[in-house]
Amino acid sequence: MDIEPLITASQIDAKLAEMGKQISEDYAGEELLFVGVLRGAFMVMADLARHIDLACEFDFMAVSSYGASTQTSGVVRILKDLDEEIEGRHVLIVEDIIDSGLTLNYLVKSLRVRKPASLEIAALLIKEGIQRVPIDVRYVAFNIGPEFVVGYGLDYAGKYRNLPYVGVMGGQP
Repeated sequence: MDIEPLITASQIDAKLAEMGKQISEDYAGEELLFVGVLRGAFMVMADLARHIDLACEFDFMAVSSYGASTQTSGVVRILKDLDEEIEGRHVLIVEDIIDSGLTLNYLVKSLRVRKPASLEIAALLIKEGIQRVPIDVRYVAFNIGPEFVVGYGLDYAGKYRNLPYVGVMGGQP
C-alpha cells in the first residue's frame, strides 16, 4: 500500500508543543486528568503529555462506531470505560481524529453527567466539512480534508498506527 505523507513527524511535534504550552497555561495550578480514546489517541496523548508542565493523570476509554469500515456507523459502543472517577476533576479528552463527531458527541454527553469540574477536548486532527454534529474542540493541532489518513496512531484494518507521520493512503480504501 502506497502512503503519501500529509503531516510530518516534526510538524506534529511542533504543534503538540504549542498545544502543551497552552494547556499548561490554561490549567496552571490545577491537576488534569487526560482521557485517551483508544486505540488511536495513545500516541497523541503520550507525546502531548510530554509537553505539559502540570500534575496529571491518565485514563482511557475505548469506544467503537466503525467496526472494520472506514466510515462511522453512527452506533456507539463503549468497549472500555474509565477506571477513575471524574466528578469535580478537570478532564481533557484526547482524540486522534474527529470526523463526523458522532462518537465524540456521545462520549462528551456520557462524561458530562459524571459532573467533572471541566471537560475539554484536544485533537490531533479535525476533518473539515464532514461534521454531522457540532463539537466544541478547545485544542486542535491540524485541520485536514476528507481523505482517509493513517499513521501516528491512526490505522486501516489495525495497521499503520506505528508510522511517525500522518499519511494519505494511495488507492483510498
